[in-house]
Amino acid sequence: MNNQRFGLADITNSIFNSLSVPETIDSLSLGSAEYREVLILIDGMGQDAINKYGDQFPIFDELKQVKKLYTNFPSTTATSLSTLGTGVLPGVHGMLGYTVRVPRSDNRLLNALKWDERVDPVMWQKVPTLFERAVLAGVSVTHVAAKRYEGSGFTQAALRGAKYVGANGVDEMATAVSAALKPQPSFVYTYLNTLDSAGHSDGVGSDKWLTALQQVSEFITKVKQLAPAGTRIWVTSDHGMVNSTEQVILGQDNKLLENVTLIGGEPRARHIYIKEGAASETIAQWQEFFGTKAKVLSKESAIKDGLFGPVVTEDSHDRLGDLIAIANNDLILVDPARVREESSMVGHHGGVTDIEVEIPLLLA
Repeated sequence: MNNQRFGLADITNSIFNSLSVPETIDSLSLGSAEYREVLILIDGMGQDAINKYGDQFPIFDELKQVKKLYTNFPSTTATSLSTLGTGVLPGVHGMLGYTVRVPRSDNRLLNALKWDERVDPVMWQKVPTLFERAVLAGVSVTHVAAKRYEGSGFTQAALRGAKYVGANGVDEMATAVSAALKPQPSFVYTYLNTLDSAGHSDGVGSDKWLTALQQVSEFITKVKQLAPAGTRIWVTSDHGMVNSTEQVILGQDNKLLENVTLIGGEPRARHIYIKEGAASETIAQWQEFFGTKAKVLSKESAIKDGLFGPVVTEDSHDRLGDLIAIANNDLILVDPARVREESSMVGHHGGVTDIEVEIPLLLA
């Protein structure tokens, strides 16, 4: 029995293999098509969300379920989109979470989505993207997303190489996707974040979230209507989301921060940086405190367990927390400096529950 789990690196490798990009593997057996491919990524639309709410929107009956895929750890946008863009796993591309410490800095965090002008995106994420490689192979590659992401540090790090077309709103985006498909061979990657945003603020299944899922449905329908005949349209996501009902504020009514110098990651997946010489003691303390409520690992154990993939580069090793804490069930681990922002969010992700890591691969 083959228990191999496929993920986001497999999607882009397989699609670009169909477009004859060298050194890519069709691990998902997608085969080849008529040289026009679209990949729609809906932020925060895990398989569980489709199972529970998809029947309210006719488009989900029309989409063919190709495979159930799994995000790599942590199940968060910065890491997942980097895996998708590079075709390699997090231990190699080095985008290891929402925030990680910049090595040899003054104990400074890099927020991967907001970036920091002191960090060169191409030096931070050195792996050539599949977009860059496809362009070299003669494929027209276009990235259609909100205008605000154009030229951002994260886009340059994880998704560089594509022609960026900034478009806002479902109609404008679908029209831009269609226009980008005129050349052959062509690949268009397009990204929508409204569902994730609604999930964070109001929770999965809320009225605001269902309105966002309606918008997703309209977007997929519109892309399908406008794309040239013979275009393959794939739909996937970067992670699912859990609605949290339980929290621990780190350092409040507990001594968890006694030897901690910096808190990274996010509420479901923490990178914790520890004073020199205090790692073993702190890890034991966290393990005892959380018990079965969170998985607490040393950096070395996380690497040995393959949490970031089978290969972890020296750069990645230097960025990882000394302690990795992964919340179970729907617990969140709140940074005391960010209580208002983190506690007010209903939906969270980053962990390893099925709801967070199972993502769809659909064909329109």
